[in-house]
Amino acid sequence: MKRKIYDDLLKWKNESNGKTALLIEGARRVGKSYIVEKFAKENYKSYILIDFSKTSNEVIQLFDNYLENLDYLFTYLSEYYGVKLYNRESLIIFDEIQFCPRARGAIKHLVSDYRYDYIETGSLISIKKNVKDILIPSEEEKIEMLPMDFEEFLWALGNDTLMDFIKNCRYVLVCA
Repeated sequence: MKRKIYDDLLKWKNESNGKTALLIEGARRVGKSYIVEKFAKENYKSYILIDFSKTSNEVIQLFDNYLENLDYLFTYLSEYYGVKLYNRESLIIFDEIQFCPRARGAIKHLVSDYRYDYIETGSLISIKKNVKDILIPSEEEKIEMLPMDFEEFLWALGNDTLMDFIKNCRYVLVCA
């Protein structure tokens, strides 16, 4: 499924050069996880998707106990998810990051390590209780994902021509 935000993801990857993480905010069920995973598959040699809404306490505790030892953290994540990580060619996705504020707070240290790229997704992430006790990282770019618009809906139906027709009709009506 084609989404307009995909171009923003490509722009971030090409311009940030691993110096910032990307936070994608948006309402629930608008396709944040889907588009980020599609992006990872198409633009990285490997990726790990950590869904904090359903991951084990074991993984969550890694962010409490091993941020001072990133070698161990990455080795553990690689083994746990069964994914080999490659320097500057892998993406780590923190899905539903609002459920693990410690991981979001760690973005500064993870980005400065410069081994991997990071994308965070979250719903209601700016709600006060979801940012309590964490320092919002300055190494984080933020974009908002909106629900599918009509043009994206048409693309999902396989219709690449109707929107052009509608745009031309509007032009004709305005000029008439």
